[in-house]
Amino acid sequence: MSGFVYIVGAGPGDPKLLTIRALECIQIAEVILYDRLVNPEILKHAPAHCELIYCGKEPGKHGLIQDEIHRVLVEKAQQNKQVVRLKGGDPFVFGRGAEEAAILRNENIEFEIVPGITAGIAAPAYAGIPVTHRDYATSFAIVTGHGREEKGQDFLSWASLAQIDTIAFYMSIGNIDHITKSLIKHGKKPTTPVAVIEWGTTSNQRTITGQLETISEQIQQQKMVNPSMILVGDVVGIREEIAWFNERIETTC
Repeated sequence: MSGFVYIVGAGPGDPKLLTIRALECIQIAEVILYDRLVNPEILKHAPAHCELIYCGKEPGKHGLIQDEIHRVLVEKAQQNKQVVRLKGGDPFVFGRGAEEAAILRNENIEFEIVPGITAGIAAPAYAGIPVTHRDYATSFAIVTGHGREEKGQDFLSWASLAQIDTIAFYMSIGNIDHITKSLIKHGKKPTTPVAVIEWGTTSNQRTITGQLETISEQIQQQKMVNPSMILVGDVVGIREEIAWFNERIETTC
């Protein structure tokens, strides 16, 4: 059997949200390169002989850097291995899956992309918040919140974003002041509802809600950390009606 790479989305955290195709790939894997946010329970589906390689990245503490991940993917595939690149959420939503696929194509290595459920939809759903609703939200955006204006990294069109009904910010806790001020500056009401969902879809999930003008202080008070989704929009208010998931801690402000 020739080498092959499966670039697989592991879903948002709850191992039961893994897709059937993702499970099939894991069960035949000879090598799995997995990220920090992949639930360890998912790795138990791998064969006993499978080589597990940690590729997690977190601030100030990286596993394999991206160029090294590319090298290992190519190397293992060229050894005629069945390789799974396992990513939290969906590999094409802030997951660098396209970069890895391009490297494989350049090396004439066959690959398959296996979509996964992304946290920007799943975490709000577990918190009882629909990202769209016919009465409150007919538009939805998912945004990386890393860019900082003072470092020349902010490439977002805040004026356009402020017109979107529901905005999901990924991994943005450390940049919350800039996010809230930018949205208010470009037209979002200071009283716009906001939810912060920490460790969404897992047994450690907790949610706080507030408003654009207050959420930054609440995040500090409640010591919210990444991984967290920040959801901005009127749909946050629906949580009071349909919240269903039994969270570790719940604080509504």
